[in-house]
Amino acid sequence: MSNPFDDRVLALAGLLQALAQVRRIADTGQSDTAVVQASLDSVFRIDAIDTVAVYGQVDLLRPGLRQLRDYLANGNKDETLGKLALAVLQLERRFQRDTVVAGKLQAGLLRLAPQAQAQGSTHPDVITELAKIYADTLGTLRPRVMVQGNPHYLGQAGVVAEIRALLLAALRSAVLWRQLGGSLWDLVFQRRSMAAATDARLR
Repeated sequence: MSNPFDDRVLALAGLLQALAQVRRIADTGQSDTAVVQASLDSVFRIDAIDTVAVYGQVDLLRPGLRQLRDYLANGNKDETLGKLALAVLQLERRFQRDTVVAGKLQAGLLRLAPQAQAQGSTHPDVITELAKIYADTLGTLRPRVMVQGNPHYLGQAGVVAEIRALLLAALRSAVLWRQLGGSLWDLVFQRRSMAAATDARLR
């Protein structure tokens, strides 16, 4: 019998994976290009046939799945990462209620998709455009998602653009998680089932 959380943990892993890169970039100015690409690619897969297709393949989510497993096991937790994830999940709720912002965001992604296909989602020009889409849509919703880090890096336009692009990817995963029936109550009452689904995906 399949675990109903099998797909939901992939979406949560996608969320954590994107935000872990946000934290890394904000602190060090550096990111893992392969992990960033997996996150940004998901932004353009609006009509994917299933959850795995959103991310390309499960193996690309292994960093996020490990982070989720650690969280569910009450092991080593990055409290700042947890707060950032909660902020994005709350942003998703505001986003879903604002049809104008949602429509503007989707139109922007559809317009950018051919360029991302041609140049790659991690091309600096594509990241800059993703950042603009974020600023013009999600960035207008209040309260904003606040990212803390090293002021030296957070003052650099390229770092800010990559952070915004990854926040867009994190929201993509948050939307998917909610579409799959995800709820914050799952994190309170269904930890064991979620942990089992996460372990199964990591095998």
